[in-house]
Amino acid sequence: MLKKLIIAIDGYSSSGKSTFAKTIARELSYIYIDSGAMYRAVTLYCLRKGYAGPGLLNTSEIISELGDIHIGFVYNPDIQEYETYLNSENVEREIRGIEVSSHVSRISQIHEVRTRMVELQRQIGVFKGIVMDGRDIGTVVFPDADLKIFMTASVDIRAKRRYDELNGKKIENVKLEEIKRNIIARDIADENRDISPLRRAEDAIMLDNSRMTVEQQMEWVRKLIEAKLNGS
Repeated sequence: MLKKLIIAIDGYSSSGKSTFAKTIARELSYIYIDSGAMYRAVTLYCLRKGYAGPGLLNTSEIISELGDIHIGFVYNPDIQEYETYLNSENVEREIRGIEVSSHVSRISQIHEVRTRMVELQRQIGVFKGIVMDGRDIGTVVFPDADLKIFMTASVDIRAKRRYDELNGKKIENVKLEEIKRNIIARDIADENRDISPLRRAEDAIMLDNSRMTVEQQMEWVRKLIEAKLNGS
């Protein structure tokens, strides 16, 4: 039986984690799990219910309804990618907007939210053969992952990537400077939160992809994967 791996990819917002992870999963025929999308889906739920917003965070209501929040990933063969579903509704487009991005860090800092998401993520990884990206996958969710990668890129490059992504999805009123400010604020919040702060695991391999194409990144990671599959 072919050995299967758990590949954990952590890193900064808009550093290309999802694109990289999806490409690896597709090449290996592994399941791809976007942990960030799970927190974004919870955030969207909270915004819709009026539990979160500018200057508002109703933690007790959020915690009380965690059991009513069901998140899944469904493969869309038309685009050859997994899409995020919140309570059976495809919310892939909505969770990528600026409003969700502006509030997701606060929601993800709630201890009970993180505990529930980590529980779901570990359930998905029981049989291995997965690629999961996020901010605490190699440090908290899967500290014994077979391969850990920590990704980064310059703020300007990350902002431009995010700008291009949102424009590609026809999301209106997208401004590059606003995205850059959001990314900087997100970095500070992620690094300094009390629960599961963004950290590079001691055994994670650093990848700065500021000047790398996806194919160049794949050439780099194939050697690492091959070594792990061969037991080295």
